[in-house]
Amino acid sequence: QVQLVESGGGLVQAGGSLRLSCTASGRTFSSYTMGWFRQAPGKEREFVAVFSWIGGSTYYADSVKGRFTISRDNAKNTVCLQMNNLKPEDTAVYYCAAAPIAGTPIRTNDYNYWGQGTQVTVSA
Repeated sequence: QVQLVESGGGLVQAGGSLRLSCTASGRTFSSYTMGWFRQAPGKEREFVAVFSWIGGSTYYADSVKGRFTISRDNAKNTVCLQMNNLKPEDTAVYYCAAAPIAGTPIRTNDYNYWGQGTQVTVSA
């Protein structure tokens, strides 16, 4: 019922920036909490950031606080993740996800819908 498509990944040097976008479709898109997760080689999928239109709140993982910003664009159907001061340890496949609940969930099990992911590679 909710389809998600990520874009904006790529290769950057340490200290550089990237902007990821997640476009969603569905009649009740605005009622979903939107989150970003990432999975690095050999590691489990981990929480990055979350935005809730219901509660108007955001939350970030400690590893990205002060560097990443989650927001909604003017079309009101796309959630973006602005990533600044990128580090090699940020290298991962980044996924957007949607949860039909309020608040700022950080667990993968809270999310019902997932995009296919976009690769982010940060060189040292």
